[in-house]
Amino acid sequence: MEVFWEMTSLLVRDPFLASPFRLMDEFMRSAGNGKGVTGFSPPVDVHETDEEYWVRIDLPGVKADDVNVEVNDNVLSIVGSRVPAETGAAQILERSYGAFARTLTLPKGVDSDAIEAAYQDGVLELRIPKPAERKPKKIAIGASTRKTIEK
Repeated sequence: MEVFWEMTSLLVRDPFLASPFRLMDEFMRSAGNGKGVTGFSPPVDVHETDEEYWVRIDLPGVKADDVNVEVNDNVLSIVGSRVPAETGAAQILERSYGAFARTLTLPKGVDSDAIEAAYQDGVLELRIPKPAERKPKKIAIGASTRKTIEK
């Protein structure tokens, strides 16, 4: 029976030990106007292929109409906001709401008219073609011909 109690005590989790920075996160989220979160910074992934840059931004709960994507002087800006659903008295508020903005500096020579954007399942996906001079140049290797050097 003693082993059972030891195992039970291992299974009971202290919420403060399980998430030691939770209190600090909650404090930082409630800073600002005293009414909760005033903004957030959505996570961004950038991948590079031979032909393009592929940018994915997680925006769950944000409507496509609430997101604005612009390019100005080789700076890609993604700006928008997420509004909380008013469905009664809040008991726990852990999700971030408010305005957000992310900026990425694009390589020189990117054609902003060729950038494609798609939004599905709360993920904004941007495909940014590389400028011609930034694309790796493939050099074909031909048959080897060696000449002997005579002295």
